[in-house]
Amino acid sequence: MNDAWRFLMQRKRLWYGLLGIVGIFLVTAVILYFYARQRVNIAPLVSDAEVADINLPDGFAIQIFAEGLRGPRFMAVGPDDVLYVADRGNDRIVALPDADSDGRADEIRVLADGLNNPHNMVYHEGSWYVAVTEGVVRLEDEDGDGTADSQTTLIDTYLPPGQHSSRTIAFLPDGRLLISAGSTCNVCEEEDPRRAAITSYDSPVGQDQLTGEQIYATGLRNAVGLAIHPETGQLWVTNNGRDLMGDDTPPETVYIVEEGGDYGWPSCHSGTVLDPEFGFAGACEAAGQPVVSMQAHSAPLGLTFYAGDAFPAEYQGDLFIAFHGSWNRRVPTGYKIVRVPLDGSSPIGPVEDFATGWLNSDYSSDGRPVDVTVGADGALYVSDDKGGFIYRIYAEP
Repeated sequence: MNDAWRFLMQRKRLWYGLLGIVGIFLVTAVILYFYARQRVNIAPLVSDAEVADINLPDGFAIQIFAEGLRGPRFMAVGPDDVLYVADRGNDRIVALPDADSDGRADEIRVLADGLNNPHNMVYHEGSWYVAVTEGVVRLEDEDGDGTADSQTTLIDTYLPPGQHSSRTIAFLPDGRLLISAGSTCNVCEEEDPRRAAITSYDSPVGQDQLTGEQIYATGLRNAVGLAIHPETGQLWVTNNGRDLMGDDTPPETVYIVEEGGDYGWPSCHSGTVLDPEFGFAGACEAAGQPVVSMQAHSAPLGLTFYAGDAFPAEYQGDLFIAFHGSWNRRVPTGYKIVRVPLDGSSPIGPVEDFATGWLNSDYSSDGRPVDVTVGADGALYVSDDKGGFIYRIYAEP
């Protein structure tokens, strides 16, 4: 009798324990749901992609230049004046020639495939250099037939991917190669000093691996876009601020990055905002300051200086930035191209909308702009990794 009673009591305690655990999970789930509902709106991410109805300033028009890509990211103009695209979802770099100049790509020609999530590429001294998740690959088209004959892995140590898996490269005027790698987290102390930072390497020309690794700049949570100013040679970068500090904090930023600079993350954001977890007195006083501040959660990615001659004079030399768009804001924002008027390398006006319409009034989105670049024809090209499109924006005659 006593044994039976003890058995029943043990089973009863077990059931109570299980019910308690389930209750804790349910309460936690409810708390997380209401917490997330106040901070997250993923409607633009999960809606279907379509050709967007884009609004532009008077005197401009837009057309689809290419379609059928899978997650196209950054673009670059090659030595043949052809637009090249990192077709990330297909693990390849493609060329989009427009031999008849009708504003539509004639074909999608594969330069190289078998790459691991290529994000951007730069043509430098006879070769293409491609940023992939783990590092950098060099492509060489030795016979000039438009297809890479060799792929050389120059570095493959930027692992694990972490929260921010894209890598972006650029060349400084002195020939050094830069690699930007975002943080592994929203906010934390990184173990690898190359994360949330930009790292420089000696010129890779003629080398089979990168050498001379030096930390170039730190405190950049996710500097996705890198651009060299065509007149000053300065490095300009877009930086994505941390999440879960509210709808409007911290601002997104553009920095003119100096070698040896510390731009604050994780202790200070956007030059003025102390982090609630990692901030400390004086953190922002020591941090590099942005040259442009923008709406929080816009997710600025690619940036380019308009160096063509097909846009009106008032646009010459101005900065254009692609906003990928928010997921963690109650009212979605971004999903557009903005313009920053410049006088040389100094902003002379506020950030203004240039191309809008990817985000709809019901918060669905037809696409997500990633990069902007100036083509050989002077048009502004926009990649959309949600719809798989490349748009062409041009000044009407």
